[in-house]
Amino acid sequence: MLTTEAKAKISTLNNPRVTKIVEQYVALCKPAKVTVLTGTKEDLQYVRELAIRNREEHKLAMNGHTIHWDGYNDQGRDKENTRVLLPKGKSLSKEINTMDRDDGIAEMMRMLDGVMAGKEMLVSFYCLGPNKSRFSLAALQMTDSAYVTHSENILYRQGYEQFRTCGD
Repeated sequence: MLTTEAKAKISTLNNPRVTKIVEQYVALCKPAKVTVLTGTKEDLQYVRELAIRNREEHKLAMNGHTIHWDGYNDQGRDKENTRVLLPKGKSLSKEINTMDRDDGIAEMMRMLDGVMAGKEMLVSFYCLGPNKSRFSLAALQMTDSAYVTHSENILYRQGYEQFRTCGD
């Protein structure tokens, strides 16, 4: 459910494609709350605190530092169940697990249906490359993991402003 504040942050971008994508996945994933992050200092701090509150990260003795542990079975990719989606009739190698693209997307959509029920969806915007460069890529992230968002906030440039100018 998008609050009035969240809708305003999305509509400020004046980007119909972003609006459509966010609305589509909010409806599909059914989160209890949607927080649209614009890259402000307050947003960055909110995510840090949320990761600790959700017990995705734990404080260290050194002020401002946290740690995240993955479960033993969360390391690496599940090769047996990872598939590369390809158009009908296309193939790569017998060593690469592939799936028909249309079937794979349908399967993913079924898996995403209600996956965030009772959770908070974090909507973030990143710029992969220099801000305001025609060579940069605008990246939109929707996740229920404050740890993932916190990590991306460290790794990538904030890109909310980039989305205002990147076009549809």
